[in-house]
Amino acid sequence: MRARTVVFGLAFVLAGILGSNAAAQEQVAKVPTHADLYCSGTITNQPFPTESFLISGEESEYKISFEQGDYVYINKGTAQGSKVGDEFQVIRPQGNTMGISWFRGQYWLLRSMGTMWADKGRLRVVVAEPNLSIAQIEESCDYIQRGDVVLPFIERTAPQLKPEDKFDRFAPPSGKATGLIATGKGYISQFGTNDIAYVTLGTDQGVHVGDYLRIFRYQDLQRQTAYQTYHMATSVYGFGSAPGHWDWQNLPRQVIGEGVVVRTAPNSSTVLITFGLREIYAGDSIEVE
Repeated sequence: MRARTVVFGLAFVLAGILGSNAAAQEQVAKVPTHADLYCSGTITNQPFPTESFLISGEESEYKISFEQGDYVYINKGTAQGSKVGDEFQVIRPQGNTMGISWFRGQYWLLRSMGTMWADKGRLRVVVAEPNLSIAQIEESCDYIQRGDVVLPFIERTAPQLKPEDKFDRFAPPSGKATGLIATGKGYISQFGTNDIAYVTLGTDQGVHVGDYLRIFRYQDLQRQTAYQTYHMATSVYGFGSAPGHWDWQNLPRQVIGEGVVVRTAPNSSTVLITFGLREIYAGDSIEVE
């Protein structure tokens, strides 16, 4: 009997320890991953300086790209202020590779937003010569190649993430700034949780890193998208039709997800999708929560 009592006592204590550890873990604020912050990219109409770039790297007689751990050469040496220990981020402009627009006016919208810049990685200088430096790739988001632009590395703010159980699928309009999802990282058009999207709200519209954006969709919207059938929401031949005129102006909107702003530009922001109730598409609407 005594042995059984001791076993139950130990089990009770262990359960208490595990429970307190779990509670402590829940209290720790969740933040985006390092890749979410430093491999997210941006669209901006503000030009980046391009005078510093990657020249080549070790084993370049056969290598056409470089990755984490490789040594590369950049055209910035002691004469240009570079020194051992300096860190640089590597970026590259990305042209629009989409064959068609996912929603009406997308092509011209993206042109007005500016250039998409992809984050490629981070370098640290290990040898600084007069007019060039040897740097090691400490982190790579993707392959790095000759001609990639290098900029001084800047720490980015990691915003706090909200619990998913706080998502409100029937949230009323916030009355704050609204915009669109223009496209995604790599020009993708469909998004889910943990994907990166580029939206049409930026600092000029009062958006800051850490702001949450609600993603919603109007039913039967006149701005038709590639995946929608005209008037599908209220009328389908052989499957019924609602009497009268019903469209996006008098049908409830559908709140389908939310995301947090991780980078901003004057007229655009980079958003990490933190929750998706269903598929999210380029052309869906957003509002500041």
